[in-house]
Amino acid sequence: MSTLKKFAGQTLIYGLSTIIARLFYFILTPLYVSQYPAKTYGIFTTMYAWAAMFNAFLAFGMETTFFRYLQKHEKEKSKVYSNTLFIIILTSTVFITFVLLFAKDIAIWMKNGVYDPDRVLYVKYFAFILVADALCVIPFASLRAAGKPLKFGLIKLANIFIAIAFNLFFILGIPFLMKHHLLFSDWFASWYRQGWIGYVFLANLIASILTFLMLLPELLKISLKIDGRLLLNMLAYSFPVLIANFSFIINENFDKIFLEKLLPPETPDIGIYGAVSKIAIFLSIFINAFRLGAEPFFFSHSKSPNARETYALIMDYFIITMVLIFVGLVCNIEILKYFIKGENLKEQLQYWSGLKIVPVLLMAYLFLGVYMNLSIWYKLSDQTRYGLYISGIGALVTIVLNYIFIPQYSYVASAWITMITYASMMVLSYILGQKNYAIPYHTLKNLLYIGCAIVISWLSFVVFKRNLIIGNGLFVLFMGVAGIVEWKSLRALIRAKQ
Repeated sequence: MSTLKKFAGQTLIYGLSTIIARLFYFILTPLYVSQYPAKTYGIFTTMYAWAAMFNAFLAFGMETTFFRYLQKHEKEKSKVYSNTLFIIILTSTVFITFVLLFAKDIAIWMKNGVYDPDRVLYVKYFAFILVADALCVIPFASLRAAGKPLKFGLIKLANIFIAIAFNLFFILGIPFLMKHHLLFSDWFASWYRQGWIGYVFLANLIASILTFLMLLPELLKISLKIDGRLLLNMLAYSFPVLIANFSFIINENFDKIFLEKLLPPETPDIGIYGAVSKIAIFLSIFINAFRLGAEPFFFSHSKSPNARETYALIMDYFIITMVLIFVGLVCNIEILKYFIKGENLKEQLQYWSGLKIVPVLLMAYLFLGVYMNLSIWYKLSDQTRYGLYISGIGALVTIVLNYIFIPQYSYVASAWITMITYASMMVLSYILGQKNYAIPYHTLKNLLYIGCAIVISWLSFVVFKRNLIIGNGLFVLFMGVAGIVEWKSLRALIRAKQ
């Protein structure tokens, strides 16, 4: 089996588990928007935006560092495991202590000076969710490093199924039992709160704790033997990765936080933005699945004589897959929008008013995917400071432009700014990468694919006004042309034995 076939096989398993997991989670979106008005759903959007910010801090860049140092210290893997886990335990301890001590103050600040006991409880829920998830980072990374995508995928799926089960139980199950006076209905009636968004967060907390328990056998295999010198070297490598990851999270989530801070109270815009952006999740799924398989592969393959040519070939097929998903989603928005249905027609139309930003967000994810693929150059060459510079510039652009334009253009500005930010990061990473760790990418061909995808999407969405027949006709034509162009190289890749 060729190296690329092995990579493709593992990525397919990661992809399937991620797609199945995200699809099931995506199914919850219609439930949320039918149960909660847009302004309430905005709490969901904001809390998860903050959670993503702190998730980057707790992981401390250790996932990437873990793979890099496993490749550099093949004979001392136990030390790498031990040191990475120690750092995450340390950051998690500091974080949970701080949040529990100041939960009330944090909640008041988040609510713009207003005390809300529910918000205090949400803050505590998320503190435990984040710590449980952080402690799972290295066990999950060890499964990827050991080439166990199936076990990885099954645990990830279990996490999602548990979360979905408790979401359904809290939101639909308990009201059904109370309405029909069934098992424990009186007990449920004594504490249950109809329409409380906190049950969504509680379901997530239960799933995170049970996932941690499933990974506990992997954790117990790691003995905490700290090597001071190795620890300092790993911190020097990971700190720029941490800042880069944090900057990326700012790019991805700070717009939602700004929306809450800069728009009038009780605005539905945050909920609309959070709901319609779920349609773009399908492209995000592919990018995440690719990253899960690619990161350990890129590091383990870096010493091969044809490594850079392999990376270029992977980029080709990565972009082709992304542009096909991009076009397919844009051409079928008229179907996908029915996953976002409000409690009544008025709520539904309010959510659908945000569909205009979906192609922009998909384009943003397209550029983000290319950037994530390009970013391997500074990780392999131990020049992680460049990741800090690039993401830092992106974060600065995000903060400044959102602050300027959100008051006037609301979430529409946020979508366009996200796209502009990722496009600039992609271009900057490509230029710096070719100077410092040149990889022979087929740049012109890849740009043509991206350009064609943008034009077809614009025709389908704007010119033909989301007509399903014409849009899908263009999509099938694009897919057929891509298949003809790539057929020879694909056939050679499938027949490869080495």
